[in-house]
Amino acid sequence: MSTSILGQTGSQYLRYFPVAGSLALIALLCGCGGGGGGGSSTAAPASSWRPGMFLDATSYFARCEAPRPGINPRNGQPFPDIQGSVTDENNFLRSYSDETYLWYSEITDRDPALFADPLNYFDLLRTTATTASGALKDRFHFTYDSAEWLQLSQGGIAAGYGVQFAIVSATPPREVVIAYTEPNSPATDPAVNLARGAVVLAIDGVDVNASNATEIDVINAGLFPVTAGETHSFEIRDRGASVSRIVSVTSASIASTPVQHVKVIATPTGAVGYLLFNDHVATAEQALIDAVNNLRNGSGIDDLILDVRYNGGGFLAIASELAFMIAGPGRTGGRTFELLQFNDKHPSTNPVTGQSLAPTPFYSQTLGTPFNGGAAGQPLPTLDLPRVFVLTGAGTCSASESIINSLRGIGIQVIQIGATTCGKPYGFYPTDNCGTTYFTIQFRGVNDADFGDYTDGFSAANTPPGQAGTMLPGCSVGDDFTRPLGDIAESRLAAALAYRDGAACPAASGFSPGGLNKLRRPLDATEGYVPKSPWQTNRIMLR
Repeated sequence: MSTSILGQTGSQYLRYFPVAGSLALIALLCGCGGGGGGGSSTAAPASSWRPGMFLDATSYFARCEAPRPGINPRNGQPFPDIQGSVTDENNFLRSYSDETYLWYSEITDRDPALFADPLNYFDLLRTTATTASGALKDRFHFTYDSAEWLQLSQGGIAAGYGVQFAIVSATPPREVVIAYTEPNSPATDPAVNLARGAVVLAIDGVDVNASNATEIDVINAGLFPVTAGETHSFEIRDRGASVSRIVSVTSASIASTPVQHVKVIATPTGAVGYLLFNDHVATAEQALIDAVNNLRNGSGIDDLILDVRYNGGGFLAIASELAFMIAGPGRTGGRTFELLQFNDKHPSTNPVTGQSLAPTPFYSQTLGTPFNGGAAGQPLPTLDLPRVFVLTGAGTCSASESIINSLRGIGIQVIQIGATTCGKPYGFYPTDNCGTTYFTIQFRGVNDADFGDYTDGFSAANTPPGQAGTMLPGCSVGDDFTRPLGDIAESRLAAALAYRDGAACPAASGFSPGGLNKLRRPLDATEGYVPKSPWQTNRIMLR
């Protein structure tokens, strides 16, 4: 494993602490899997490259420098790999990008034989154009080791402590706060007992305000363990405490609990449902079904508060299912959840699946396998609500934004409480080749009203000028680490409940640092950033 400036291909875990005041953000490169992910130390052989001329990507698919032996755990079949070369792998990426990349005409065509590492070559196969705000148009190019991707996408499994840190300030004086924890994880072990709002003061004896490179590496290594079995010490000050304590925590393979804190809040004006939804992973299907059934018990609820402040995305189909469960069949029947639009080579056909383009519906039945091995075709429960309150943060991204956009497209009122979302109406199909899974932007999504232009994110109506994206009714409210999530006194939840009863918004405080698209700006003290793996901040399609 090695480190690199953010933007290099293969970034898996984002590193947020700059050395000596530099604003460069450091990223840990994804591990190399089965030969394809790591490239080669030997020079690639000559090729017959001709600028602007491309063979079909299938000519190079699965021709690997180091073919994988054995069985693919995804489908139980032998890997298709045959002996090839790094140049073959690069040629596959070149042709596949030309065929499917949304902005294929903006890629600079380079000789694949000149690159000894497919990851480095892949990083160049994207546009360098910028948006009106100066941000890179394509900020979302990444790769994953295929075995790690399988674990994470199917069960949300990754090495960690079961804690998500919020980086409130990335430069001294730094502030690192615990945003939330996973149940039954090392973080929640009684001997450790980490909880939301605890502030990290030092890691492995190094103060979080350290400035030299060696100490910064220690801090990053402790915050973002790469493998299970790593033990690190943390000096923390718990929420409300006046003194600190030191705990030792050992990383493990952590499975995300995507839905938490499901509850019904009794108010004088009716019952209000609340649920925290953190990841669009496969296991979320059943968890969301259980949550909706829970909220339907008794006389049901009059309103829903959906907390996706830390939900960066994942499987788009999960988002469609949840949107259906919120709105119900009467409002979604025959309507479009999202229509995918590919590059101009494919106006009517999906270039990945080969199928004719058709809108993604609001899924009304379970998809089961390949999501969680459960039964497909079971009717989903519904809340049948005409509006929804959505709690957002800078890390609310991609598939989570699709929930907002799709519901707005069919006339559901979406009231936003929180910070401007990240602004990512794009997505891709994970593509495995030679042990690395590649993610290149292949489509944009629009709702039933043909709207998908929210590249600056969604913003509550009182967000100050210069901070706002597509405006929605609601209130700009900063994250409140002084209260547990789901606490009716927590600022965002409290503001939603008050707004529901006709109260005015509090003073605007949820100024987003821009999430994924403006990470080079200093983080605002009212809105921390919760770093997640790139797969968890995207819109992922199944074939």
